[in-house]
Amino acid sequence: MFDSSLFTSQFWEWFIIIPTVGGILGCFGLIIWLSGSSPDPDEKVETMGHVWDEDLAEYNNPLPKWWLYMFYITLFYSIGYLLVYPGLGSFKGFFGWTEVNQYEAEMKAADEMYMPIFTKYQNEPIAELIKKPEAVQIGHRLFMTYCTVCHGSDARGVKGFPNLQDDDWLYGSTPDVITASIMTGRQGIMPAAAANGLTTDADVNNITQYVLSLSSAEHGTKYDATAAVEGEKTFKRICFACHGPDGKGVQAMGAPNLTDNTWLYGGSESDVKETIIKGRQGRMPAHGEFLGEAKVHLLSTYIYSLSNK
Repeated sequence: MFDSSLFTSQFWEWFIIIPTVGGILGCFGLIIWLSGSSPDPDEKVETMGHVWDEDLAEYNNPLPKWWLYMFYITLFYSIGYLLVYPGLGSFKGFFGWTEVNQYEAEMKAADEMYMPIFTKYQNEPIAELIKKPEAVQIGHRLFMTYCTVCHGSDARGVKGFPNLQDDDWLYGSTPDVITASIMTGRQGIMPAAAANGLTTDADVNNITQYVLSLSSAEHGTKYDATAAVEGEKTFKRICFACHGPDGKGVQAMGAPNLTDNTWLYGGSESDVKETIIKGRQGRMPAHGEFLGEAKVHLLSTYIYSLSNK
């Protein structure tokens, strides 16, 4: 729909109106001009000069009346449409219809019909709701509708999107924290190497080897011990503010634990080095305003149930 507030002059409004109205009037004129009058039965009709197969000729006859009337019906319909609905610049039509009004009316009708299904569980604690299969099933349907694009249909995620089936959580796994993540979203930022003062290849390699060494004792990750010693000095000077002095992360900030074997963007040497060099920008969109508290409550119930069997 045309929004006149987007333009600074009336030129664009008339730029829409004149071609639209002119096109309809032009179609009327064209049909009248080409339709002509019905030929006299005794009058010889001339051909257009096109002949096929020796005697198959194209005659200059007017259109049949029923066909002609169909053209007029479509033109009158277009006029009626432009009077009822918006289509002529800022003119809103006699019905005052807008996409927003229709959307809001449909959403209101849907809420009146379906919202009681969600609100009846809203005041029950999530830790108790996971014991109710029907509540978990509703949350599962919400997850399949809104969350599978990023986290996958099995909720195991892909590179850059967390696995919700395990017990490794960037911000924590309590019901309140999960609900807050869905309601308000999350914004995770890992600054690039240059922003952290790592300007040489040696600096990047040293800190990469130290990060790999953090999970080596438990998971056997291979690393360069000599480079890791130098990387530890850099880590404790720059990276400890987010990941902690021992590399176990800080859930309040969403900074990951580097001592386990769970990696959001991959745990190979090349993946870790890429993360350090380029940084990461992870974003979980807020769904609170879109879904509402009742739906988020059930969605949180399903997600909480995945790691609390």
